[in-house]
Amino acid sequence: MTRRQSSAPPIPQLGEASVIRSLLPYLWPRDAVGMRVRVVVAVALLIAAKVANIYVPLFYKEAVDALAPSEAGLAVTIPLALIVAYGLSRVLSLVFAELRDAVFARVAQRTIRKVALSVFQHLHALSLRFHLERQTGGLTRSLERGTRAIEALLRYTLFSIVPTLVEIALVCIILWRMFGVWYAVATFVTVFGYIVYTFLVSEWRLKLRRIMNDTDNKANTKAIDSILNYETVKYFGNEAHEARRYDQALQSYEVAAVRSQQSLSLLNIGQSAIISVGLAVIMGMAAGGIARGTMTLGDFVLVNTYLLQLYQPLNFFGVVYREIKQSVLDIESMVALLGVDREVADRPDAPPLAVQGGEVRFEDVRFGYDPRRPILKGVSFTVPAGKTVAIVGPSGAGKSTISRLLFRFYDINEGRVLIDGQDIREVQQASLRAALGIVPQDTVLFNDTIAYNIAYGRPGAGPEEVERAARLAHIHDFVLGLPDGYQSMVGERGLKLSGGEKQRVAIARTILKNPAILLFDEATSALDTHTEREIQANLREVSRGRTTLVIAHRLSTVIDADEILVLEAGQIIERGRHADLLSQGGAYAALWARQQESIQGPEPVPGVLAPT
Repeated sequence: MTRRQSSAPPIPQLGEASVIRSLLPYLWPRDAVGMRVRVVVAVALLIAAKVANIYVPLFYKEAVDALAPSEAGLAVTIPLALIVAYGLSRVLSLVFAELRDAVFARVAQRTIRKVALSVFQHLHALSLRFHLERQTGGLTRSLERGTRAIEALLRYTLFSIVPTLVEIALVCIILWRMFGVWYAVATFVTVFGYIVYTFLVSEWRLKLRRIMNDTDNKANTKAIDSILNYETVKYFGNEAHEARRYDQALQSYEVAAVRSQQSLSLLNIGQSAIISVGLAVIMGMAAGGIARGTMTLGDFVLVNTYLLQLYQPLNFFGVVYREIKQSVLDIESMVALLGVDREVADRPDAPPLAVQGGEVRFEDVRFGYDPRRPILKGVSFTVPAGKTVAIVGPSGAGKSTISRLLFRFYDINEGRVLIDGQDIREVQQASLRAALGIVPQDTVLFNDTIAYNIAYGRPGAGPEEVERAARLAHIHDFVLGLPDGYQSMVGERGLKLSGGEKQRVAIARTILKNPAILLFDEATSALDTHTEREIQANLREVSRGRTTLVIAHRLSTVIDADEILVLEAGQIIERGRHADLLSQGGAYAALWARQQESIQGPEPVPGVLAPT
């Protein structure tokens, strides 16, 4: 089985229709009848609200005509029933609209939760290559904006655009039937001109908003990256440099934001002009009808009220359209992540890994992150069940790549990786990783308590199990000495703990996981000699009787391994036990001699005084 390794899968571009179609299954879920009922009830309440709203001007007109003095000079009677009907229509319109929002709120929030969860799960399912080549700040910003945009899109589309268009149609029909076709034509032309102008200018503004979003993502990414590397910034005194980089990104955002605001002002001016001209024309026609005696004062009020009632949501229509376009853009950035190829995926019928003894075998494995630069060139070795095999070699030889392939963060180009005779590409990834435990060189902890970080090895473990794992990792006494004990916060990425303390937490959570196969990836190379010896003792204790693969830089940590593999330029050039490799006088012996010299210092040259 061969897979071409290249750059991370690209994020696909979606159209507006595709974005909306992607949300429909969440709005009309097959497995939630209650949600469907809520959608139907919300639509019914929407219609009821619009019908009640249409009757408001009609009752207002009748009341005005009833209050107007008649030509015979008869006394004016108070149209109490019409006034009550007018007030009731306004109240019902508001009540139905609020009930609609209340009923639909759960549908909207459930949709947001389900979409965000789907994207979050898919991000975790994507390959390591994707995450190494993407910027975390930009991804989190896309997820954050996308979830907010879903609610805005639903609210504006279902409860603003559609009802407004229905109301425009109803008003045109009523004006046509009551006063003639020209009133309907004037209203339609005004509305049509307004909508066309809004669409054209908003499409232009959308390009500016895209630029603004891109610059916002870049600025946010730079800020997060700088803060996460706080210590490095301090080490090199580069606060001013980081501030300049961030300010440059903010300047780009500033320019884009100013252009976006200027285009918004142009849009608002044009919209107001179109509405004002249309309103003046239609009111002039109504005034002429009164002068000719073909229309009553109530008719004039009716036309005026309808127009004001219609133009109020229409005036908001521009904002709604812009918000919808922006929401679609934000949702597109988020939902498009669901279209990214997982690259490393389970087969539909993949069985779980059946661990028996835990033997690990690499058979002629060839792999490269980029096809133009192979990393492993036909690597073959076996780690017998319950034995310890160490892999050593210079930096860049491919040692850590072996650990990533074992966890199946990538699929190999050629060859096979087997556990108890099962190709890891043919089994479920979850079961594979459940059988593996790792103590990495750089232990990254969650910004939570020590108890949470240890329990992360097996979520749901009780306090007694967590403490037992901590005792076995020889960190229990240290934790009890802290003011808050196991509830002590470790800080961002565990920065409140020392390197040795973090490693012991990593050992404790691996013990709690209780895996069949252990992997130590340069687990002590970043520690001082005293701490390294203590951690090595912990690791030997933990790995006793388990299949263990040790990737090491310091040879002193692997002298007791059952077999040592020397990796160089992606190939195993020597293998054997420590004493045997030393007696061969090859690459391992040379590497051992260099490391011993770096520890003990060079032999003094005769006749030259040693430095004091």
